[in-house]
Amino acid sequence: MTTLIDAFGRRITYLRVSVTDKCNLRCVYCMPEHGVKPRSHYEILRLEEIARVVRVAAGLGITKVRITGGEPLVRNGLVQLVKMIASLPGLHDFAMTTNGTLLDDRAAELAAAGLKRVNISLDTLRPDVYSRITRRGDLQAALRGIAAAEAAGLRPIRLNAVVVRGVNDGEIEDLARLTLEHAWDVRFIELMPFWGNGGSLGPSDVVPIEEVRGRVKAIARGGALVPCHASLTLGSAAPTGRPGSEAAGESGPASYMRLPGALGRVGFISREGDGFCVRCNRLRLTADGKLLPCLLATSGVDLREPLRDGADDAAIAGLIRKAVSMKPESGAACGGVAGAGVLQPSPSLCEIGG
Repeated sequence: MTTLIDAFGRRITYLRVSVTDKCNLRCVYCMPEHGVKPRSHYEILRLEEIARVVRVAAGLGITKVRITGGEPLVRNGLVQLVKMIASLPGLHDFAMTTNGTLLDDRAAELAAAGLKRVNISLDTLRPDVYSRITRRGDLQAALRGIAAAEAAGLRPIRLNAVVVRGVNDGEIEDLARLTLEHAWDVRFIELMPFWGNGGSLGPSDVVPIEEVRGRVKAIARGGALVPCHASLTLGSAAPTGRPGSEAAGESGPASYMRLPGALGRVGFISREGDGFCVRCNRLRLTADGKLLPCLLATSGVDLREPLRDGADDAAIAGLIRKAVSMKPESGAACGGVAGAGVLQPSPSLCEIGG
């Protein structure tokens, strides 16, 4: 199989695919309260175009695909797209990130279509705080979505919690304790005040990931967490002797540990990535057809117009290789890249695909 190698020797095997910039929620760390400027039907990639990009990318060595948004479950035809992608050879991991509030009625259908697992946003266990963070969401709907995903076999389930000072930082311990009774990954994410969140959050709202890690350690017996080894695979024995889900992989941004005796794991994702950039293996396809080499990239490669101008698979493959060649050494090194076909990315996290 062909492989994609960037200028720093990193093998690129992971494609995040945003299928929409729309969302039914307005989370304070992701989207402005008024939402984002509506895009026309023409501006958004068609399902067949997305599937074609993924097919060509898989032929170049992409083995992991994650569907993102916005909220992917608001995109019409999502199950059809899942079927198209799931049928492609060479993919070893096929997942989706969702807020979970629309998952209750869709989880079984998505699993039957070929989706393997889900990441679900769950920043709080308190209905009032959930409403405050999402500006309109229903915590019970998200909890029903988690239950439906588990029942449908979309495992391992990973719950993502963005920690915001004075909002949900008082629930760190309660969220971590979910792993004692459930075989879930609960991942704490250090807030990244982002371009397009409407200016509602800033540096004073950040809870450093080391503070989060210290508070989780304090609830462990003896004050120590059990390290989780990335070399373990799905379903292998965890350090506790219980079934585990040690499939984070060495290229992911999270570091994982386990409370003694817990069924699940606790993960920590810092803004600096705990050295993640040196292992980064991903590209990002936005809903409007830009292929971005980094979450913080200020430029990307346009795929939408070539797709619609009759470009063959070899030309699309060349554009994917171009995006790989643009990958910076780290997010801090991101900057504009001049040249034909290079575009500015969307200004908000929800439009980039998170």
